[in-house]
Amino acid sequence: MTTASTTRLRAPEISDGARIWEIAGRSGELDLNSSYSYLMWCRDHRETSIVAEVDGRTVGFVTGYIRPTAPQTLFVWQVAVDAEYRGRGIGVAMLGGLVDRLRGRSITMLETTITRDNAGSIAMFSALARSRGADIGRSSLFESEDFPDGHAAEELYTIGPFPRIGLS
Repeated sequence: MTTASTTRLRAPEISDGARIWEIAGRSGELDLNSSYSYLMWCRDHRETSIVAEVDGRTVGFVTGYIRPTAPQTLFVWQVAVDAEYRGRGIGVAMLGGLVDRLRGRSITMLETTITRDNAGSIAMFSALARSRGADIGRSSLFESEDFPDGHAAEELYTIGPFPRIGLS
């Protein structure tokens, strides 16, 4: 059985863009962006993103970026794991792998947004905070009326500061 410990983590390549678009589309939780946006993400934000690979096939991804107005903060945009690989710790492993890869940079905080009903994401980011000895906070960011399309409210989760230099 594939577990987080048997999964290869690496920076995404442009060739991963189509596959992560497919995973996002099948996730049932994520807002699906255009296929073009995932290709651009793999090109322009590969240093702050990660993919999980099993037997040469991409099975999960995390997309993130450094906030321009808060350069000590990594914002995690999307996290998804293909349905058949969920529940094996791959999501938390990808987040931890990304945190480890960014060790030594001036990043001390991680942010993400989560809808109130997304218990899986809340649990995953809470597990990351616990494993890193970091605080986790929650506040309102975008209310449903802020969105033009009936999107649910998004709460801002802030993890950190991380207790050691960098994110780990």
